[in-house]
Amino acid sequence: MSLEINLAGKRALVTGASDGLGKAIAITLAKAGCDVVGTGRVAPDHERALELLQHLEAQGHRSHYLEGDLSLKQTPAQHVADAVERLGGLDIVISNAGLNIFKGVESCSEEDWEYNIQLNLSSHWRLGQAALPELRKNKGVFQVMNSNHAYSTIAGCFPYQTSKTALLGLVQSCAIEWGPDVRVVGIAPGFIDTPGNQSWFDQFPNPEEEKRQTEQRHLTRSIGKAEDVGALCCYLASPYARFITGNTILMDGGRSAMMQDGHPFHS
Repeated sequence: MSLEINLAGKRALVTGASDGLGKAIAITLAKAGCDVVGTGRVAPDHERALELLQHLEAQGHRSHYLEGDLSLKQTPAQHVADAVERLGGLDIVISNAGLNIFKGVESCSEEDWEYNIQLNLSSHWRLGQAALPELRKNKGVFQVMNSNHAYSTIAGCFPYQTSKTALLGLVQSCAIEWGPDVRVVGIAPGFIDTPGNQSWFDQFPNPEEEKRQTEQRHLTRSIGKAEDVGALCCYLASPYARFITGNTILMDGGRSAMMQDGHPFHS
């Protein structure tokens, strides 16, 4: 007997869905049967928003797009209210919106710090808090997109890494206080092939070589695909994941398993 993730009839809100991981997550949820509301910072008539809706509508389920800046305190609650109005309720919330704010400890300004905290930390709390009544009523799941930077980092990523580390605690606290009615799970991807990660490679003199070397540092000898993250989100939203809550799942192609001076595939 084959296993199938069927989320037909479920209603999902995915933030940061106009590009990258969020877009792949929203589309994968729709393919699994979900009605989906995606959000982003671009206007509804922007090509990225229109492309997202085209992909979602192709799956034959209800789909909507909302514009908003989640660093603003009022936006998360507004997104939840709008999504509930359009879908009639919420069963799945994927708090994905975020931005790489890479500054060193000394070079990080007060403005950098404040924006990073509002977008990469506080927005997740506000979104979950606003969605809680719906998720509790529907025995739903709240998923928080984290990063491998929550576990180890590099120089020059101070505000971003700090907020990602804090999200580990946010997931634990929410799961403790909202269970058993609501499951809360974090996902911490490493290098994923998205426009955001490509911008990281593009800062090097030879982006293609830098990407190749990065792939070799992974035990999979590759970096991840956005669809990999979308598939995990679907699984975590399904009944198969009923026993998973309160923790953050690291998906980094095995990169964190090996010490810096190790050599993959050599005894």
